[in-house]
Amino acid sequence: MSHREQTPLQLKFYQVIFGTETAAGKWFDLVLIAIIIASVAVIMLDSIVSLDDRFGDLFLRMEWGFTVLFTVEYLIRIWCTPNRRAYIFSLYGLVDLLSLLPTYLSLLVPQTAPLLIIRLLRILRIFRVLRLLSLLSEANELASALQRSGRKIFVFFSLVIIIATIFGCLLYVLEGPANGFDDIPTSVYWAIVTITTVGYGDVTPVTTAGRAVSAVGMLVGYAIIAVPTGIITAELSGAQRVRKMRDMLEARNCTNCSAVEKDVHAHYCRLCGTGLPRPGHAPEPEIPDEEGIL
Repeated sequence: MSHREQTPLQLKFYQVIFGTETAAGKWFDLVLIAIIIASVAVIMLDSIVSLDDRFGDLFLRMEWGFTVLFTVEYLIRIWCTPNRRAYIFSLYGLVDLLSLLPTYLSLLVPQTAPLLIIRLLRILRIFRVLRLLSLLSEANELASALQRSGRKIFVFFSLVIIIATIFGCLLYVLEGPANGFDDIPTSVYWAIVTITTVGYGDVTPVTTAGRAVSAVGMLVGYAIIAVPTGIITAELSGAQRVRKMRDMLEARNCTNCSAVEKDVHAHYCRLCGTGLPRPGHAPEPEIPDEEGIL
């Protein structure tokens, strides 16, 4: 659906509800976030049996009040946006809708009421309010590092699965159903819990041989648990070095007027004519003669 014409009233609502350029828009989002947090707090308090017995009716009325408020806000968003289809099927639009449905579904299926916790996802709007644009480059750098190391991490986890399967099969043979290792999948589950050093303790070896294999598994877990972190750290370090080199090559400051020059082929400052340092080198002031001043 293409953009449609907005009335002045719709445009005003749109600027306040969807935008953060104005003070009213920022305050709207901040108040909305506060209401979302309050509604989630009500849901969490209502899950406590002692509080539900005392204030259950109050919590229910408050939850319906929040739901009606969010429903009106959702409908206003659809009414004032210039592209309704784009909003309805956007991430925020779907989250807005999903945060409303559990309350209405609870009339038919009471067990769906706890799903209202999804309303907390709407706090993602705080990123628009705070305008964390300065962090986008860091986020992109981290995403790029994860993407570059994806194959290495996949190989690593494949190796971990193989090791866990081997340890699980060994414990199944050594311990058997008599000691809680009823089948190979259960034994592999125990191996994963052991290698990752979680150690729930719901399944434990009893025989001496089983405990010896468990000890080896624990040591292997400590040896490999930091591998993914090392892979990603190496990628991030390499990305940071590349970025620093690129910045050194692309951006140089004039030693005279401190103007930034991003043209790697420039030899003189475009503002005052002072000679620029060579790309990648420390600044070396060069005072131009009168003919060299721009």
